[in-house]
Amino acid sequence: MGVLEDLFDVRDQVALVTGGASGLGYAFASILADCGATVIVADWNGERLEKELRGLSSRGRVAGYPLDVTDAPAVRACVDSIVAEYKSIDIAFANAGVARGRPPLLPEGWLDDMSMTDYNALIDVNLHGVVYTVQAAARHMKRQRSGSIITTASTAGLRNDPFTPYSYAIAKAGVVNFTRQAAHDLARWNVRVNAIAPGPFKTNLGGGGPMPPEAEARWNSVIPLGRMGDPAEIRGLALLLASPAGSFMTGGVYPIDGGALLQGPSLPPAG
Repeated sequence: MGVLEDLFDVRDQVALVTGGASGLGYAFASILADCGATVIVADWNGERLEKELRGLSSRGRVAGYPLDVTDAPAVRACVDSIVAEYKSIDIAFANAGVARGRPPLLPEGWLDDMSMTDYNALIDVNLHGVVYTVQAAARHMKRQRSGSIITTASTAGLRNDPFTPYSYAIAKAGVVNFTRQAAHDLARWNVRVNAIAPGPFKTNLGGGGPMPPEAEARWNSVIPLGRMGDPAEIRGLALLLASPAGSFMTGGVYPIDGGALLQGPSLPPAG
């Protein structure tokens, strides 16, 4: 085995990826499958899960699990079933997320007018779902005294971002500090916890298909590299954190954003 294969070796590792049937989750699942891990893809959308599993299965050992990450007992049962079948859980990507609500760039996203129904729905998935997933994985990884947990945060959790709803910014900020707290806690059992903080990527987070050209142009204007990211471009960072190459990395929050944190978007003047 060469040095690269040795550093990034995840062969025979058992991995869970929530929200793995689309977007960044699919990128996480695909790189792990390509590199020899056994990957359990969990997603709430059963039809999409079945469709994407067909493609992923040609790349390696992949199984699907229908899962609503807002259901804590269901998340725990999912992880327990993985360990019962495969005898361990070595890697967990707590990634599942949704887009709900409007940003303060639009009047319906202003603080005093935003939808609290959308707010609560997003917080339940993007924050509570991460906590439930990490908690369920940690129970087994502590017993194993090994494991790598990766959460999906966002650059919107590292600064204010008027292009994203309040709920999204709040949830991702919560994920950032939760990741650090969990990393400190679980280090005693040799379990690593890190966060990936993506900037603007071309994904189907909102479930609405391709991004409108005007929205893409707005994002492109605040990214120093001049474009949104392709989900495939996150695979290297994901593999680094999941593999032995990241063995001394824990408690980190790693932006991957085309330089978006270097400059911030502005809001239009009040009318």
